[in-house]
Amino acid sequence: MAAQLALNQGSNVSVRIGISDSSPRVSGFQRKNLWFQEKPCLPHLSLNLKSNSLKSKNSFRVCMSVQQANVPKVAVSPLELEDPQDPPLNLHKPKEPYTATIVSVERIVGPKAPGETCHIVIDHGGNVPYWEGQSYGVIPPGENPKKPGSPHNVRLYSIASTRYGDSFDGKTASLCVRRAVYYDPETGKEDPSKNGVCSNFLCNSKPGDKVQVTGPSGKIMLLPETDPNATHIMIATGTGVAPYRGYLRRMFMESVPTYKFGGLAWLFLGVANSDSLLYDEEFSKYQRDYPENFRFDRALSREQKNKTGGKMYVQDKIEEYSDEVFKLLDGGAHIYFCGLKGMMPGIQDTLKRVAEQRGESWEAKLSQLKKNKQWHVEVY
Repeated sequence: MAAQLALNQGSNVSVRIGISDSSPRVSGFQRKNLWFQEKPCLPHLSLNLKSNSLKSKNSFRVCMSVQQANVPKVAVSPLELEDPQDPPLNLHKPKEPYTATIVSVERIVGPKAPGETCHIVIDHGGNVPYWEGQSYGVIPPGENPKKPGSPHNVRLYSIASTRYGDSFDGKTASLCVRRAVYYDPETGKEDPSKNGVCSNFLCNSKPGDKVQVTGPSGKIMLLPETDPNATHIMIATGTGVAPYRGYLRRMFMESVPTYKFGGLAWLFLGVANSDSLLYDEEFSKYQRDYPENFRFDRALSREQKNKTGGKMYVQDKIEEYSDEVFKLLDGGAHIYFCGLKGMMPGIQDTLKRVAEQRGESWEAKLSQLKKNKQWHVEVY
C-alpha cells in the first residue's frame, strides 16, 4: 500500500497527514449553527489488504502524499485506465451501491485548525473506476430518519486522487472530508443528533470497515487534456481542494505515457490559518520541483490581511494577481472553482470589479468563458 511504500523508502520525516473532508452536499451544511469540531487524533492504522491485518504507525505519522511527492515521477498501472474515450459515469447507482473497504483514515490538519479534516483512502478493487475531477457518492449506514425503513440519501464527495489512487494501482480512491458538528445556539453544547451523519461516519471509520459507494459522477470538473500545455487556474476553499490534488498528482507526480503536462497550473487555496492548509507539503514540493509549471498562493483569513486591512479571503488573493489572471483567461486558460457555495458571491464580485476597472463587461466576459468551456464550477 502507499503508506507502506513510504515506510519502505526509509524516511524518518514526521509530518501531518490527512484526510480532507469534502463536506456532504446537503442542506445541513448551510445551516446557521453547524460548526466543525476538532476531535483527538487517533493513531494511524492502515489495512494490509493482502494479509487482512492492521498495522499501527503510532511511532510517527507519515504523510503518504508528501513521501510520494519526493519521487519525481511514479509508475502507474494499469495503463488501460487511459484507454476509454469517455469518462465512467454512474456505474453504481443508489439502489445498487458498491461495497468498498476503508484502507486508512488520517487527520490532515494541525491542532490549531478550527475543526477536523481527514484524508480517507477507500479500496474499490478496480470496480469503481473514475477520472480526475469526478465524485463518489457515499451512503452512510442506518436508515433515513425522514423515510423510516429507507437508507440515507447519497452524499457526494469530490475525489482527491487520480484514477490510479494513492497506491498507484487503480484500486483505491481518496476523499477529503471535514467532520461536521452541530452546536446548540442556546446551550453552546454539541448536539450529536444533528451532526453530519456521513462526515462523522467516514471520519470515525477504521481500516477494514465497509462503505457503500455510488458513481462516479460529474463531468464539469474533468481535467481537459487535449492540450497538455494549457493553463489551469484552480480556486478552492477548504476541502474544495480535493479535485485539484488529483489534477496535480497527474501533472507532476505520476508517469503517464499519454499525458505529459507542460503548461501552467496555478492554485489559489483559502483556509482559516496555517494549521488548516491541506496537502501543503505535497503542493510545496511541486512548487520547488516545477517552478515554471506550478504556482501556489494561499489565503489565510485569520493570519493575513488584504489591501484594505480586512481578512484575507481567496478572492482578495485573486485580486492581487487580477491582471495576470485576466490575461491568462484571454489566452484560453481554464478556471475552476470548488468549495462551499458561499465562496462564489465574493469571487464573482471581485472579478466583476476588476473587469470594470479594465473597461470590460464582466457579464459578457463570463458568457464567453462559459461558451468556450473555460469556466468550471462545483460548489455545494
